[in-house]
Amino acid sequence: MFSLSQESEASRPFLTWQRIIDWAQEHYRCRDFNKDDKVPVRPGLLYLVQLGAVRLVSISQVSATATSTSSRFTRHRDLSDWTPEESFLGFVGAGQPFEIVAHSPFTIESYAHIDKTSVVWMYWQDLDNWPHFRREMMDAFRYQHQRKLLLLSTLGQRRTIDRLLGFLTLLVEEYGESCENGYCLPWSLTHAQIGSAIGSTRVTVTRLMGKLRSKGLIRTEGDNQICLPIPDNASSRK
Repeated sequence: MFSLSQESEASRPFLTWQRIIDWAQEHYRCRDFNKDDKVPVRPGLLYLVQLGAVRLVSISQVSATATSTSSRFTRHRDLSDWTPEESFLGFVGAGQPFEIVAHSPFTIESYAHIDKTSVVWMYWQDLDNWPHFRREMMDAFRYQHQRKLLLLSTLGQRRTIDRLLGFLTLLVEEYGESCENGYCLPWSLTHAQIGSAIGSTRVTVTRLMGKLRSKGLIRTEGDNQICLPIPDNASSRK
């Protein structure tokens, strides 16, 4: 069952939100970004998405000669042999917090997924000024942790099509907006981004998306926005 009836609450989960925004503007802790702008982040700081959406990605270094079985191709490997590989991790929507954890050899980067994305940043000790806000923050991170566990369970599915449908369902449950006969993601995602998230390729995702559409399990609207039917409609198509 989709849990989107609380959309208005999810967009502003913090009771002291307006006070935080005023404080951030007074202390120059708020910045606006256009679509695909990189949001500068570093470990140890707390970030809040005021408006829009932030896309989190993991960057790892992959050897261009890793698939070679001949030692003569890998004997003199240097830094030029390594290329960055980007994996889509998920979204952070309006009213939600996030932080970056440094863990070599991976790096986490963040980008504004849509225009007019606004991000507030602060030090964790700044939360001492708002004890209730700190509790709200911890609740938000606990909720994110629960969603990550659901995502890990979904990504553990053996069949790629099951991982794909589960991944899309989780995204729409969390960020979807009501539309005709279902719910739609308010933002578009490329098939390459989806593939990187579920451990597949763009070509495979495109093929499986076609299968899901033919079964009536998903559809696309507008700017390639992914939509899922309401549960009753979904069950009637089986």
